[in-house]
Amino acid sequence: MITVRPVAPTKAELKKYVKFGIDLYEGNKYFVPPLIFDEVNTLMPKKNPAFDFCEAQSFMAYRDDEPVGRITAIINCNVNDKNGEKNMRFGFVDFIDDAAVVDALFDAARQWGRERGMERIVGPMGFSDLDHEGMLVEGFDEMGTMATIYNYPYYPKHMERLGFRKEVDYIEFRITVPEKVPDKYMRIASIVERRFNLHVKTYTSRKQLKADYGKAVFQLFNEAYDKLYGYSTLTAKQIDYYIEMYLGILRLDNLCVIVDEDDKLVGVGISMPSLSHALRKSGGKLFPMGWWYLLEGLRGNTDTVDLMMVAIKPEYQGKGVNALLFSNLLPTYIKMGYKWAESNIELEGNESVQKQWDYFERRQHRRRRIYAREI
Repeated sequence: MITVRPVAPTKAELKKYVKFGIDLYEGNKYFVPPLIFDEVNTLMPKKNPAFDFCEAQSFMAYRDDEPVGRITAIINCNVNDKNGEKNMRFGFVDFIDDAAVVDALFDAARQWGRERGMERIVGPMGFSDLDHEGMLVEGFDEMGTMATIYNYPYYPKHMERLGFRKEVDYIEFRITVPEKVPDKYMRIASIVERRFNLHVKTYTSRKQLKADYGKAVFQLFNEAYDKLYGYSTLTAKQIDYYIEMYLGILRLDNLCVIVDEDDKLVGVGISMPSLSHALRKSGGKLFPMGWWYLLEGLRGNTDTVDLMMVAIKPEYQGKGVNALLFSNLLPTYIKMGYKWAESNIELEGNESVQKQWDYFERRQHRRRRIYAREI
């Protein structure tokens, strides 16, 4: 007998919810767990400012009082209003390989959305684009990253069985870090720098970076990503929230800030040493030793760098600014001993983004999908 119960938005209940999504992958050598406290905060209305414009309800499925699945139903009112849609999202979804469990979970989520006037269900997606999104459909034997979802190969089979179809795909690349910056890349970067009177700003103080460009970085994300699928414009409260969450842990030498002659932000590239192995060792917990593993990871004791966010002001897109950005980051990557870079997710049809990798040896090694169906 399968029962599905709503999850109370308390720390204790949400911690059980998050831990199920980690415990399900015990022994899997490709799964990278999230930090439990971070995931709990994302799902708590009093912590996550996205609840100012989102409704959400998490559900857990049980068999004989043992948890066997989870799902969070989300309505992002801002995105629906912007696009004239009545979509609900599903996210944070995990389940055992059992049709009865999957059916019960999605029935509960769809009923919740139906009661609120929604017409379609899409996902997996989170509250905003800084949450994990896209179900893995290719690359199950590749190590995950801190920025993406890992799931078992049976997940997409159940989605198709339930009548879900592809909405959009994201692809990911594993890029070989060259021994030196390609000469042609350097020439393009030099031309772009002179033509548009751009320059790179470097920082040794996170406090100064925050004061100069903290808000501007996230406002740039809003400009650069506004037309992308499902983008949820970050509010002022969200920007403050993410500044405190992320800017404090960045390695400043893995960051590139490009500005114009008036020091206005034009582009930013945020990368981090891969924390995949550190998170696996931590099991998603900071204590007793998780903090140490993460600290070691942030020190750059890895052969892989994660490209977390790259954003270029719309009027400068397609004009070679990416070359200026990476021509400044690559010497640091080489110095730090990175052998590979993980692109993380890029929309399958976003050719302008993918062209920036033409100068490098790379392979497309993962694909993930947003599914949709009528409620």
